[in-house]
Amino acid sequence: IGESAPVKNIFVTIEKIATTDTNVLITGESGVGKELLAQAIHSRSLRAHKPFIPINCAAIPETLLESELFGYERGAFTGAHGKKIGKFELAHEGTLFLDEVGDLGQPLQAKLLRFLQDQVIERVGGKTPIQLGVRVLAATNRNLEEDIRQGRFREDLYFRLNEIYIVVPPLRARENDALLLAKKFLYQFAMENNRSNIKGFTSQASKFILEYPWPGNVRELRSRVKRAVVMTNGTLI
Repeated sequence: IGESAPVKNIFVTIEKIATTDTNVLITGESGVGKELLAQAIHSRSLRAHKPFIPINCAAIPETLLESELFGYERGAFTGAHGKKIGKFELAHEGTLFLDEVGDLGQPLQAKLLRFLQDQVIERVGGKTPIQLGVRVLAATNRNLEEDIRQGRFREDLYFRLNEIYIVVPPLRARENDALLLAKKFLYQFAMENNRSNIKGFTSQASKFILEYPWPGNVRELRSRVKRAVVMTNGTLI
């Protein structure tokens, strides 16, 4: 949601790339809505009726992430009592969204690069190549070019992921979008919390919303509006 020039440019880009199979790298600060953008691309793609599978690469320990992504065969390691299908296979014919891709370790970067080159995986402990058809969308709030210079991220993987590059601007750079989003959240949370008597924001609150820099971006704005809807006693916040 947005009416600012940077966001309108993103809308145009989405319409251009949605029906292609190009890999997309989405960057931006934490809380700007990178996963929502990825979902928007998928929902307008020819794969829209197929799975959209997200995984946060920073939320899973490195030792477990490989089996989460690629799956494993029974007996691959202690505790592997059965076969597990990984995220790549679950996303077959659909879209895999790799959030915080910059946090992948070097071994997994190499395996991801191989997949992007030939769309083939092997489960952990397996020996049979599995051919897939998956579109990969990736996101990060890191400076991958700096990580490449520091030797933390593979340059060849960066170019594979970065066929299309989208920068999501922080909320403070989106003109009047903060107030537009705040009104949308107010209506949503008023309905969810049986507070239909709440009609909007005071002029002081609206001024604050537009002037505050929102370091947590849309995620912070959403949280603040939800709290205000729950706690207010009047018809205006």
